Amino acid sequence: MLIPLNQEVHHSLIPKLNLSSSSRLWASRRLMSAASILNLCSLRRLSWGNDKDEQDKVVLSVKEVKSLQSELAELEEREALLRAKLEHIDEILRSAHLSGYLHMRNRWAALPGEPLPLDDMEIDDWLPRFVVLLGPCIFFYFLSMDLSPQDSCLLSDVVEVGPMPHITQEEGETRYYFYIITRYGLRYECSSTSKIQVDNWVTALQDKCKLGSQSSTTM
Repeated sequence: MLIPLNQEVHHSLIPKLNLSSSSRLWASRRLMSAASILNLCSLRRLSWGNDKDEQDKVVLSVKEVKSLQSELAELEEREALLRAKLEHIDEILRSAHLSGYLHMRNRWAALPGEPLPLDDMEIDDWLPRFVVLLGPCIFFYFLSMDLSPQDSCLLSDVVEVGPMPHITQEEGETRYYFYIITRYGLRYECSSTSKIQVDNWVTALQDKCKLGSQSSTTM
């Protein structure tokens, strides 16, 4: 159709250029994770329009892209560490002869010529530990999710295992105790609110260390 030069061109006769079609396409897609964002960050800068107002745009600089990449790498490292911890505790639960949380403290036997240690049961220096009886060792962890134990003790070094008197605290809670003594004079004192748990530990340790049954129930 010919249009006279002196006649105003109506805007509806001129084809509209869809300059932001790709922007609207990106805006319609929801990014499900940081990884999907990074997959779109191959260009130096990214921008996409907003459905409501295409004038508002989100812009990612190279620095921001690198920051997202760093955060994603940290998340992957944390996931790998958590997976390793879960596999570790799963292996412990499947392989250990006995495991569980106990409150513990250490004492040393008096050397020759030294006075006997005082009764210090009222001293509150007990700390929770995750204790594992596995193979020829007793392992002591701060937490069940720790990959490495804080301490360990060979069963061949244990010379005595036995119960200790239970104590009823002021709030009415009763705690039960047992001890482990090594040939080096180190004494592990262990405590729990469960009498069954303490009895199980005493019985298992006496059996594994071949110490015989010497009053294997708590007092």
